[in-house]
Amino acid sequence: MKGLIFTWILTLLGVSGSFIRPYYGFLAYVALAILRPDSLWSSHIQGGRFSLIVAGAMLLNWVVRCCGNWKLGPARGIVLLFTGSWVWSVFLALQADSPQHAWYYVEQQAKILLPFLVGITTVQNVRDLRSLAWTIVICEGYVAFEMNMWYFSGYNYLWHIGFGGVDNNSAAIGLVTALGVAFFLFLNEEAYWKKIVLAGCAAFMGHAILFSFSRGAMLATVIFAVISFFIIKKSLVHYSIFGAGLIMALILAGPQVRDRFFETFEKKNGVREASAQSRLDLWKHCGILLMRNPILGCGPDHWPLHSHEFGWPKGKEAHSLWVQTAVELGIPGIMMFMGFYVVCIWRCWLLLKRLRGSEDPWFADSARMTVAALVGFMVAAQFVSLEALEIPYYVALLGAGTLVVQGRSMYGQLFEAGLLDKDQNIEWTGVETAVATTVAPQKAAAAAVVEPEWQPMNAPVYREWTPSYLNAGSTRESAEFYTGPAPAAAVAVAVAEPMTQARDWRDKIDEHSDSESLIMN
Repeated sequence: MKGLIFTWILTLLGVSGSFIRPYYGFLAYVALAILRPDSLWSSHIQGGRFSLIVAGAMLLNWVVRCCGNWKLGPARGIVLLFTGSWVWSVFLALQADSPQHAWYYVEQQAKILLPFLVGITTVQNVRDLRSLAWTIVICEGYVAFEMNMWYFSGYNYLWHIGFGGVDNNSAAIGLVTALGVAFFLFLNEEAYWKKIVLAGCAAFMGHAILFSFSRGAMLATVIFAVISFFIIKKSLVHYSIFGAGLIMALILAGPQVRDRFFETFEKKNGVREASAQSRLDLWKHCGILLMRNPILGCGPDHWPLHSHEFGWPKGKEAHSLWVQTAVELGIPGIMMFMGFYVVCIWRCWLLLKRLRGSEDPWFADSARMTVAALVGFMVAAQFVSLEALEIPYYVALLGAGTLVVQGRSMYGQLFEAGLLDKDQNIEWTGVETAVATTVAPQKAAAAAVVEPEWQPMNAPVYREWTPSYLNAGSTRESAEFYTGPAPAAAVAVAVAEPMTQARDWRDKIDEHSDSESLIMN
């Protein structure tokens, strides 16, 4: 009964919150998507359609408010890849051999894409991002707690049944992804009571991954741990926390867990373990089917309809998200779908590399949790077909939202410094964030954070703090030049500009030698 009461309260909060801000409805939707009340409290809840109620209120208020703020800056490419992948699946569904299966796939992806668009266009600040991270960790942590309660009562519910309509492997991959968020959120929070809550959630999730006996999830956890070791802040405290978590994981991993994990790599008489070998055979047959139509694939959710052609039971999944997406959506589809995650990881990594210590620590920690969690997910997803698992999409939104908020904060600082007019257009470049330039007799400003290898649109790009000098010419036919520092002024740096543009800028700087410069990293 308590589960039913809690679900109704959460639904009412989601609906009422949507009228205040659609983002609040989005958070409630994420919570319901992770908790899955009809599975968690199945004895009291049967098909309540709670998510649909919250989604309706959320989307209605989002549309009424003109669909949020679409100035996404560095996250624009991430959103376009996700949207493009879905639009491509719609195109394929229109000509599918089995429209019922194809449109079911389209519908399932739409249930994730629409909330994703609501979240990315309504997120406003670090507090919103932190709320999303906490929602993911608390909800998945509670699911893991319930699975631990079943396990210690003598029945391994996760191993035998799974959770939320998916098997143990898919459920465990959700746990791996949320574990990455929990770890770096723990490092970011300062209040001890928050750290205790996060440590408890992480412990439940880590233990649940072990007794799920999902080898893909275990391997992903190892990869996550390795990635986390290299990207955490270099301090004794953080390394100590990491070491303590590693020791605990090794202690909890009993002989049965270790044996199950190492079966993946074992060969007996030159033959792999049956389950591992069957996956390799499945992927090989998917490749053969893909070669029949590499552009259009076999159709959304259509591989199970063709599996019997290769000797598998009809309805057999490919046991790989990437392989099955490729064979069903073709090369364009897998490039957009996988690119959604890869570009998100890459841009968060670039953000992490260029952030200064003076900025809000959340930006760096959010980038870290996105990179570590999504890398772990991408490894685990190679072994399971789970395109409708929501958590990875919301973790990607966490990273994309961080790019958006950090980029907008840069613009705000430029505006407050008087270097931008309120109605001045900002040119969002292809990789990370805004480039804004202003040249006037009293001021010359440049702000940019574009990857050097990318050609900027119409403004120079920031590289580093440097003394005043000019270095024109290079093997790449680019130039770097720097404005002379004024008494209390920063340094603007131009990189990767064509030679002619560099000379034009140098002339402007010479004309306004008393100019001021502002740089924002």
